Amino acid sequence: MRIAAPPLVLHRTLPAPCPYLKGRIEQRVVVSLEDVPAGAFDRLSRTGFRRSHAYAYRPACPGCSACIPIRIPVATFDPDRTQRRIVRRNSDVISEERPAIATREHYALFKSYVVDRHGDGDMANMTFADFRSMIEDAVEGTRTIEHRDASGRLAAVVLADRLADGLSAVYSFFDASQPRRSLGTHVVLDMIARTKAEGLAHVYLGYWIADSRKMAYKIKFRPSEVMIAGSWRSFAEMEGGEDV
Repeated sequence: MRIAAPPLVLHRTLPAPCPYLKGRIEQRVVVSLEDVPAGAFDRLSRTGFRRSHAYAYRPACPGCSACIPIRIPVATFDPDRTQRRIVRRNSDVISEERPAIATREHYALFKSYVVDRHGDGDMANMTFADFRSMIEDAVEGTRTIEHRDASGRLAAVVLADRLADGLSAVYSFFDASQPRRSLGTHVVLDMIARTKAEGLAHVYLGYWIADSRKMAYKIKFRPSEVMIAGSWRSFAEMEGGEDV
């Protein structure tokens, strides 16, 4: 006799100011990954959940549905001219997967990145202990991907989860003092290549918000898929006017 898995226990966070859209309120539904059966995190990811520390979450904001799950089907991804140029420009950068263990070198790069890009957010105040928790409160298959230039200098780091059907970018940070390298785009292109090499189908990029400049880069990887009415569909369908 097969025993049914216990239902997931979802909790709702308290309202807080939205970090992406001024004047909006953010709320999330969260589930502790310590309380879910094996394989549940993969299923949650395919339904638009993201991971932070030992929790999976989805936005549940009052009166707002701006956060749209987005992923890249790597088999059909077609880099544009700019993305091909970025690959050539970073041909000297070597990427390597490592265990999800925080280092002081990671933290120094993270701090400089956050001050440059998100200086007005809560992350600017993260201590090394906070940062270590973000990196090391992981799930099975989580890894860091380090990117170093020819001199060995750390240029970028990606915290990524390996799912049954792809890689999920949990968080990335990079040397913002080298804008010509377009390192934010470079690390996504590297994840696409890695996902293909592992025989997996998708790179999950989290949420795209149409009115957020910080999220604009995510729709530049074409073709991409977004979650529309609970199903993954091509971004072109959304551009055609379908409700999300």
